[in-house]
Amino acid sequence: MSVQQEAGVDGEALEVWIDQDLCTGDGICAQYAPEVFELDIDGLAYVKGADDELLQARGATTPVPLTLLTDVVDSAKECPGECIHVRRVSDRAEMYGPDSE
Repeated sequence: MSVQQEAGVDGEALEVWIDQDLCTGDGICAQYAPEVFELDIDGLAYVKGADDELLQARGATTPVPLTLLTDVVDSAKECPGECIHVRRVSDRAEMYGPDSE
């Protein structure tokens, strides 16, 4: 079963954000999906906006491109800090991350 089928997204818009209070700075997310995540000079991971700029505001989100969904989900699953949250935009239900069911 693909990540898209497992998530039940069927084209639904997803977004991702990082809780920097829990980030351990391991950089696993940036290795899996460098188009979406990047480590900053402070050693913490942040999501990147459409213009490739780091979004450093607390709780900043960025859309998850369908082509990168598997990489973003793997990042959330492998993150030692359990700080990556992937949720549906429509109802903000967490699909992957520490608060998913």
